[in-house]
Amino acid sequence: MSEPIVLDGKALAKETRKTLKKEIAALQESNPNAKPILATILVGDDPASATYVKMKQTSCNKVGMESLKVEMPKETTTAQLLAKINELNADEAVRGILLQHPVPKQIDERACFDAIALEKDVDGVTCLGFGKMAMGETVYGSATPQGIMSLIDYYKIDLKGKDVVVVGRSPILGKPLAMMMLNKHATVTICHSRTENLADKVQRADVVVGAVGIPRFIKADWIKDGAVIIDAGYHPAENCGDVDLENAIAKCSAYTPVPGGVGPMTIATLIAQTVDSAKKHYG
Repeated sequence: MSEPIVLDGKALAKETRKTLKKEIAALQESNPNAKPILATILVGDDPASATYVKMKQTSCNKVGMESLKVEMPKETTTAQLLAKINELNADEAVRGILLQHPVPKQIDERACFDAIALEKDVDGVTCLGFGKMAMGETVYGSATPQGIMSLIDYYKIDLKGKDVVVVGRSPILGKPLAMMMLNKHATVTICHSRTENLADKVQRADVVVGAVGIPRFIKADWIKDGAVIIDAGYHPAENCGDVDLENAIAKCSAYTPVPGGVGPMTIATLIAQTVDSAKKHYG
């Protein structure tokens, strides 16, 4: 078997940022006030969440966008968070809103996600956005699945008629990705940690997606020869993803490295969708 193709998210994200930088410059040339602003909302003091938000703000700066940092205390109520989201919805300068997950337990996270205006839902977290995407309408997709689809398109991986197994069913990753792949004419099976005979199902797949959030959960001997592996997991302590990539690479035709595969595309997609929102708004 020939060497597998590395689906290099880091390289594609870099290329995407260069394109976005030019698009923002062109937008501001025609309208000096049209600098896209992404509002990031961080509730509480979770260090991992703070790191993710900082990474997103840094990415904004790299392409010439502004980020509006909104920090709220961990005691924040659902009503207070909804009020802040509504304030950002009404702010014409803000073209994208990101509510960092997870929020403290006393907050109704789903109600707050769904309060984000559809045209500013650049992280693709609303139920309405999911429904429209599933129906094949134009809408901002969940950032990680949309980033994966960009990688698949860039490397010209044809999903038409292929058997895809998505292991993981989260509302912001497994479920939307399955719908996106279905819309590309793949035959999709959604599995999870409680699926019976999981190994048998994965062994039949032309494309395997690891999105279950458990280190090396998908074993190398489950992967059939020539399959494409999309590993959307990342576990820094173990320095691995959801697939036993180390032992599976020799069998596959293409794979996303961990790190450097799916992760960089998540933020690049978030930024790209914010820029698109600004372009639509400022015309």
